[in-house]
Amino acid sequence: MMKIRNKFLLAAILLLTMITTAQAETTVYSIRVDGLACPYCAYGIEKKLNEIEGVKFINMDLEKGIVTTEAYDVKLEDEKLQQLFQDAGFTYRSKQEKIK
Repeated sequence: MMKIRNKFLLAAILLLTMITTAQAETTVYSIRVDGLACPYCAYGIEKKLNEIEGVKFINMDLEKGIVTTEAYDVKLEDEKLQQLFQDAGFTYRSKQEKIK
């Protein structure tokens, strides 16, 4: 009887874990920034974005001034991004977001 109960409990825990993981969403952000000129500048932004819990991927197009990032189960608000880029010495222009 105890073995059946333990197996049922384990199955329930695994199921709940799978459901919770499935509910978390990844958002891809394309962020327009003025002032990106060199890889050293890009590194400063990358470092600041990596400090945000949930940010998993960062790519920068220096010519176009676009920073692309994936954020897992976190929303990057305009005010927060504007402050982040201002602190790094850049001008935040806009963002587009797409649920992945």
